[in-house]
Amino acid sequence: MSTNAALQPEPQPIVACTISRDVQIFDLLIEDMEAALGENWGDLNFTDALAFLEQPDAAELEFVAIALDSEDESDLSLIIDIIGAAKQQNIKVILITEDVTPAALHQLLREGGDEFVPYPLPEGELSEAIKRVQAAEVPEEIAPEIRNTLKATGDRSGVVIPVHGMAGGTGATTFAVNLAWELANIDSEEPPRVCLLDFDLQFGTVSTYLDLPRREAVLEMLTDTESMDSEAFMQALLSFNQKLHVLTSPSDMIPLDLVTPADVDRIIEMARTNFDYVVIDLPSTMVEWSETVLEAAHVYFATLELDMRSAQNTLRLKRAFQSEDLAFDKLRFILNRAPGFTDLNGKSRVKRLAESLGIAIEVQLPDGGKPVGQNADHGVPMAEGIPKNALRKEILKLAKSVHEVNQSDAVKQKRG
Repeated sequence: MSTNAALQPEPQPIVACTISRDVQIFDLLIEDMEAALGENWGDLNFTDALAFLEQPDAAELEFVAIALDSEDESDLSLIIDIIGAAKQQNIKVILITEDVTPAALHQLLREGGDEFVPYPLPEGELSEAIKRVQAAEVPEEIAPEIRNTLKATGDRSGVVIPVHGMAGGTGATTFAVNLAWELANIDSEEPPRVCLLDFDLQFGTVSTYLDLPRREAVLEMLTDTESMDSEAFMQALLSFNQKLHVLTSPSDMIPLDLVTPADVDRIIEMARTNFDYVVIDLPSTMVEWSETVLEAAHVYFATLELDMRSAQNTLRLKRAFQSEDLAFDKLRFILNRAPGFTDLNGKSRVKRLAESLGIAIEVQLPDGGKPVGQNADHGVPMAEGIPKNALRKEILKLAKSVHEVNQSDAVKQKRG
């Protein structure tokens, strides 16, 4: 006896699940989940999700994608419970948010969110987030030559030096990276401990300029600074030639206000007590924690060029600082790509710019030309790649001046 009954295929396992108030609100999420996983995913609302995640079968899931918008912030405690239940089952959590306040997102990441993706979803971003959580079980490898071996001391009182570009392309990152490197090498017998913090959390390029990888550990530290100790901070740093110690920007773009003034204050204080110099590369945007950086700064370098963008933005910054009664006198303006010694017309323009803005331009850096950009692409400081470049020589002079002033102040304090 024969049969024509077709063999039924085995049902495919469900490896992931979306969790939301109503997944139809997030239609792009549906499309991206199908593109990434086919039919191997399910969907739950918030109430059902908590009950399901407490069941043994839930352990089969690799990750959950929790989608929420501003209306869901009233149910934040329930969502936190869902994240907690997922973590109990060792399930990774991807947060997909639309119009959620930074405070709420910060709390969800602290409670166990592994990845954050904004909605509407940027093309390919969910797929990349899935790859990252699926690979997260593999410990992050750090090459021995860039691993920070410097131990925490907690006995320093470092000089805090932020660098703020008055407009894009004014050379703020180039200046910050090379100033930090020159300070780290300023004294061969007693080299100071120097830390470089990249606080341009979205588009920071310090890691590119020094050929260092961006790490997941940075975002983990930023979202839980309350539990950060000296050891955790030092482990988040990478080393360049075992002389300069760097906190790179996170591997993913995050909201600038995801980090609070309290977070920034803790990071700066941790750096200041473990290093002699703390150079901070800032975003050109003013954010909630900009005042925190200004208050911590011993000197605040602002880079500008001889153009209308820089002039207008400097004037706006001056007005903003003075209206809020902030310490505008901490700012030291640095003119990048300044006119040459024989350019009398250019010198006159510099003088008029300073007078019209009511500022003093204390440092004028020469135009280092195309070799500066090319050297940055090679991922080394100018002292290593183009040591005779005119720009490098001026930054070295400034580093020596900063160090001499700091040493003089230290002597005075001891005598006092």
